[in-house]
Amino acid sequence: MERYILSDKEGVLVKKILFVASEAVPFIKTGGLADVVGALPKCFDKKEYDVRVIIPKYLCMKEEYKNQLQYVTHFYMDIGYRREYVGIMQMEYEGIQFYFIDNEYYFSGYQPYGEIRFDIEKFAFFSKAALSVLPVIGFRPDLIHCHDWQTGLVPVYLNDSFQQGEFYRGIKTVMTIHNLKFQGTWDIKTVRQITGLPAHFFTPDKMEAFKDANLLKGGLVYADAITTVSNTYAEEIKTEFYGEHLEGLMQARSNDLRGIVNGIDYDEYNPQTDKFIVKNYNAKNFRKEKVKNKLALQRELGLEENPKAMMIGVVSRLTDQKGFDLVNYVMDELCQDSIQLVVLGTGEERYENMFRHFAWKYQGKVSANIFYDNGLSHRIYAASDAFLMPSLFEPCGLSQLMSLRYGTLPIVRETGGLKDTVEPYNEFENTGTGFSFTNYNAHEMLGIIRYAEHIYYDKKREWNKLVDRAMARDFSWANSAKQYEEMYDWLIGK
Repeated sequence: MERYILSDKEGVLVKKILFVASEAVPFIKTGGLADVVGALPKCFDKKEYDVRVIIPKYLCMKEEYKNQLQYVTHFYMDIGYRREYVGIMQMEYEGIQFYFIDNEYYFSGYQPYGEIRFDIEKFAFFSKAALSVLPVIGFRPDLIHCHDWQTGLVPVYLNDSFQQGEFYRGIKTVMTIHNLKFQGTWDIKTVRQITGLPAHFFTPDKMEAFKDANLLKGGLVYADAITTVSNTYAEEIKTEFYGEHLEGLMQARSNDLRGIVNGIDYDEYNPQTDKFIVKNYNAKNFRKEKVKNKLALQRELGLEENPKAMMIGVVSRLTDQKGFDLVNYVMDELCQDSIQLVVLGTGEERYENMFRHFAWKYQGKVSANIFYDNGLSHRIYAASDAFLMPSLFEPCGLSQLMSLRYGTLPIVRETGGLKDTVEPYNEFENTGTGFSFTNYNAHEMLGIIRYAEHIYYDKKREWNKLVDRAMARDFSWANSAKQYEEMYDWLIGK
């Protein structure tokens, strides 16, 4: 079978890549995974790569996009003991061909994810359907790029019943871990019934982990290559602390594992053109213009209007992973300092209430916005002087990349992507783009926040040079896409 198709440019062979994922912007988003799947395919050279995307057609998708989908066809597919309807819809968006798997039984919820037992059945169906539709839509990829546990069964199915078909033979797979904490586990008997996979797949060297079936593990065992979203996280997950009980497998597959840092959309996150912020600015005029965003945000949120007060921003899910137990521990001490703290996000009730409490206790100094608002998030990035991310673990992290783009200096813990993307300030060498601390310790965090305060208040020229360097860093998707292209070329050429 012909492996490549010729492109318009004579003599260049186009490599066909398929992204399979549970979410993608602008259609459906719960986290950073959607940003990756929506943004990355646009960044490949179209003369060399034909990149397409398959996601579920959720009922909770935005109406404006659902109305634009075109029906392709439908068929019925056997999975486990069931026979299921598989509808195919399609739409081209910003030059990328998207396909949507339609099945109202599985995808009609008010949100993409729910109870884990049903999610496992839902994404087992989706994984098998994503492979089954390929001959129907006339697209045979050279490589399928799978994202997180929801697509972990794609490499497994490809090594099972699909191997009998000439069409599928030789297709390579890549498995990307966006967060190893989420693995898709349930008891073996149920997962065997759901998937229809033979017993020999459920052994400790394959999909079995601690007496349960583990969908992500299946993908990691059978994929031709594994990536995760930063170099440091790729090393960390080989250790017991970060490995989520799969560190042995990560060590065993270390030759096939690499870290590629995520990017952000530099058109959407651009202080010079951002429609959400009060005053646009750039790397040349931020010294005069950036502060106008701070004054406007102080007014909007009822904080004390003071252009000189150091404003620290937080835009985050409010969970243990993000280090808010550290913040809670030293919050009273921190609020004695000459700072303002602006928080935006939702999550665990105790952290939501913790920030509400401190906003009540320190009115005019702390603003707790316990909801999510995209426009407000942009205004916080633009208005703040520093951005706090004291994560326990962080596979990549996007907020620190956005804050660098807006000249808002990140204060981070040295873990995962935070360590890879934020260079700590060195006052003796005049280097760095932010501030960082090493140990997961509340007072070590407070110490580095106070060091940042010292630079902000007492060494303003040095602070502004840090901002210069931060805004000069390039974390656009184009950089990441080059690294993915190298990996695709290597795998397809094997």
